[in-house]
Amino acid sequence: MFQNRQEAARLLVRRFDGRDLRDPLVLAIPRGGVATGAVLARELNAELDVVLSRKLRAPFQPELAIGAVGEDGQIYLNPEAGKRLDLTEEYLAGEAAHQLGEIARRRALFRTVRPQATIEGRSVIVTDDGIATGATMIAALESARAKHPFELIVAVPVASPDRLWEIRRRCDEMICLLAPRSFWAIGQFYRDFTQVEDEEAVELLRAAGPALRTLATSSA
Repeated sequence: MFQNRQEAARLLVRRFDGRDLRDPLVLAIPRGGVATGAVLARELNAELDVVLSRKLRAPFQPELAIGAVGEDGQIYLNPEAGKRLDLTEEYLAGEAAHQLGEIARRRALFRTVRPQATIEGRSVIVTDDGIATGATMIAALESARAKHPFELIVAVPVASPDRLWEIRRRCDEMICLLAPRSFWAIGQFYRDFTQVEDEEAVELLRAAGPALRTLATSSA
């Protein structure tokens, strides 16, 4: 069990010892992932940015993710969702539009302090505080892959073992500290899993600053 997201990120950093990363960029999935990503970026001397994706909620079961939509509008559906739920095109279109609206809101918020980073040709580390269904991570990876990174690495403290295979086939490398069989929720593995609010995520992005990328570039 991790004390908090910061401790989990520091443990993740150890997995990068001795790694030669090309102009590294950490892409964090808001909002909890920004707390993890801020530590990774600082310790790896990498640039920090966000990658925006949102889960698609099941009809009448908003806590259940049936898939996710990325900032580019691409939709990923969990294979199991189609088998268990009677999903109509009308419902999916409406839910995707709703989540794209939230993505637009967050984009406007975060881009006031963080211009969108260049991905092409770089070592890109996509992170979150954990992976449950994997939908938002997959949508984030698909969006990042389309921008031609040098390599695409997933780094998370904990993940559902049922979703690891699906994530691994969509990235070049996956770093995961825990994949326990008894997995119910990400918060189960943190003593402190306080929700990260918009204001905190914005401050973490602001604190990272452009100086990190300047330093990384000058030392290359």
